[in-house]
Amino acid sequence: MPTITANGVELFYEEQGNANDEPILLVMGLGAQMILWPDEFVEALKGHGYRVIRYDNRDIGLSQKFEGAKAPGIKTQILRKLIGFPAKVPYTLADMAGDGAGLLDALRIERAHVVGASMGGMIAQLMAINHADKLHSLTSIMSTTGHRKLPQADKPAMDALVAPLPSMKEGDLIAHGIKVQQAIGSPGFPADPERRRQRVSTLVRRSVYPAGLPRQLAAIIDDGDRRERLKSVTTPTLVLHGEADPLVKLEGGKDTAAHIPGAKLVTLPGWGHDLPPELIDRLAQEIAAHAKGATQDNSVAA
Repeated sequence: MPTITANGVELFYEEQGNANDEPILLVMGLGAQMILWPDEFVEALKGHGYRVIRYDNRDIGLSQKFEGAKAPGIKTQILRKLIGFPAKVPYTLADMAGDGAGLLDALRIERAHVVGASMGGMIAQLMAINHADKLHSLTSIMSTTGHRKLPQADKPAMDALVAPLPSMKEGDLIAHGIKVQQAIGSPGFPADPERRRQRVSTLVRRSVYPAGLPRQLAAIIDDGDRRERLKSVTTPTLVLHGEADPLVKLEGGKDTAAHIPGAKLVTLPGWGHDLPPELIDRLAQEIAAHAKGATQDNSVAA
C-alpha cells in the first residue's frame, strides 16, 4: 500500500475494487487510523460496485506527521475563539479537506463520492464547501456542524477519548484502546470482546502517535460553526447518525441535515459512535443507494 503526495503532504492510502468503478473516498475521524473503516464495510461497498479508497489523515497512522508543531491548549483556544481572537493552530480542518481533494487529484480522479465519519464528516463537509467540483455526493456519518450550543458529548466518552496514554507498553495501549471503544460504542450492538481486542491490537501494532490528536482537535475547534457555510452546499447529501451516540450527539446529525439544502437524514436506534458489524450492510446499502441516486441526478443535470 503506497504513499502519495497530496496537497503537499505525504498520505498513506489504500484502494480496492475495480478501477473502472465510481470511486468512494472514506475519511476517518479524530486520531483514528484508516483501518477503523472495517474491512467488511469496504467489501460491502465494493459489492455494490464501487472502487473504495481509504487513507490516513495527516498526523495519524502511516501518513506524514507534523513533528514539533504545537497545538494551543483546548481551554485557551476555546476562550480565544469565543472572544474573537482565534489561537494559531498548526493546520486547519480546511487544510485536511484539501488533503482529501489533493488525494483525488493525485490519483487522477475527477470526482468521487465522499464519505466521512466524525471529524472525517467535518472534513467531508468542507470538501463539499471548498471543493464541490470534486464530489459526486457527500455522506456525513456521526458528525456535526460545529455549533457550540448543540448538546455536548457525554463526559465518560469525551474523557476516554482525550485521556493521556498510561504508557507506551503494548499491553497498556491495548487496554486503553479497549476502554475508548467501550466508552463510545453502540449500546444496542455490544461488541464481541475478542473481536474488539483483536481490532485494537491491530491498530496499536500498526501505529501509535498520540501527538497528532491534540493538533487535529485544535483544527476542529478552530473551524468552529459551519452552519452558514453548509447552506451553500449543492452536493447531494446523506446524513447518517446513531440515536445512541455518546460522543457526537444525535442533535449534531440533525443540525447537519437541517443546514444542507435537500439533505436526507437517516438515524438508527442503538447505534453509538462506531461501525458495528450488525450495521455494516445497512450503512453500505444507504450509502450506495445515495451515491447511485446522486450519479443519476448529475447525469440528468448534465
